Amino acid sequence: MNDKVYLFEKEAIPKSVMALAVPTILSSLVMVLYNLADTFFVGMLNDPIQNSGVTLAAPVLLAFNAINNLFGVGSSSMMARALGRKDYTTVAKTSSIGFYCALFCSAAFSLICFLFMDQLLMILGADSATKLATYQYLRWTVLCGAIPAILNVVLAYLVRSEGASLHASIGTMSGCVLNIILDPIFILPNFLNMKTEGAALATFISNCMACLYFFVLLYKKRKDTYISLNFKHFSWDRTIIKGICGVGIPASIQNLLNVTGMTIFNNITSAYGATAVASMGIVQKVYNIPWYISSGISQGVMPLISYNYASGNRKRMKEAFLFAVRVSLSIIFAFVIIYYVFAKQVIQVFMDNPEIIDHGTILLRGFCLALPFLCVDFMAVGVFQATGLGKYSLLFAIMRKIILEIPAIFLLNWLFPLYGLGYSQFTAELILSVVAVLMLKKLFNQDF
Repeated sequence: MNDKVYLFEKEAIPKSVMALAVPTILSSLVMVLYNLADTFFVGMLNDPIQNSGVTLAAPVLLAFNAINNLFGVGSSSMMARALGRKDYTTVAKTSSIGFYCALFCSAAFSLICFLFMDQLLMILGADSATKLATYQYLRWTVLCGAIPAILNVVLAYLVRSEGASLHASIGTMSGCVLNIILDPIFILPNFLNMKTEGAALATFISNCMACLYFFVLLYKKRKDTYISLNFKHFSWDRTIIKGICGVGIPASIQNLLNVTGMTIFNNITSAYGATAVASMGIVQKVYNIPWYISSGISQGVMPLISYNYASGNRKRMKEAFLFAVRVSLSIIFAFVIIYYVFAKQVIQVFMDNPEIIDHGTILLRGFCLALPFLCVDFMAVGVFQATGLGKYSLLFAIMRKIILEIPAIFLLNWLFPLYGLGYSQFTAELILSVVAVLMLKKLFNQDF
């Protein structure tokens, strides 16, 4: 029995979960630092307009996840289930289809953004003051950088599906660490003084290096892996494409709804001025720390759940899920306490502007209340994706954004201008977590 099979089938649950999840969590934490680095070093310029440019561009970068989820989440779920059935031909075909479709779609995404840039800036909420900074950030991260940014995430998903979570995380982290090193060099006046554009250029270079790592890795492991980037394995196999899309399309729609929600959020916030947008940008980046940890645990445990679901070992699947939830919630509750008690100090780290600190303190306290419920919802969606139940994750996406969060954004902003926005996600995730528990209980008690 090789090491990968032993990890999925026989290893003690805590060891299996931690072997898969810890590298993903570390990767997520480094990614958080990389996201915070842009905000931190741009914040050192003490210019709300530069910080607003990064914040307003964020929905477009978030839209990358629509492609990542379609071909990354969809392919990795299909591959892990095929591994559980010992169907290695399907693993090779699925990886090739996922990679080349992601390559084509990321190139198309860049082209569309280039052709409709003026309209895009208007939709994002950029005004005459923030338009240039927003465009400069988009030029390197999207027009030039969509392909490497998307491919390095999709490749990480493919590698992780075989249980090689450490290699997937090293690839992701290598780009993030390089980004953190390059940020001050490109952004700050003491060095190249490129401001927001420098942050974007650092991101572009870093994503290219992460892609290079995965290409070298897969070439070196070509005799020991079922993953294939060989175009000869690309096919329009209807069963495989249906399997990828069954999980990937709901995950992609979920992301597009997140982009819609963030765009609405930023447009409403921009009505209160550049300082409000800068405050919201800092809060969102800080909030991403536990968000990414919870997401990392969910992604890390997903191959284990997929494998045991496909092989029929539902008991092991359930045990892995429950252990992952306990670990995730323990970490998340610690963040809630820290953020609520030390909200002012957390915001002040990024920008020492009294108005921004006042806005950010109130908003962060509202946002952090959503975290425990968000954790439960993430884990539930991860299970649905891992088991091929895309219709459930699609239902969650519609409930989260269209039915709950977007209406809450408008209502709470009307009742409590600006500050009500901080509690919109809490309202949505609280209700959604109740639904998640009920659906998971049904899933684990039923033979599918």
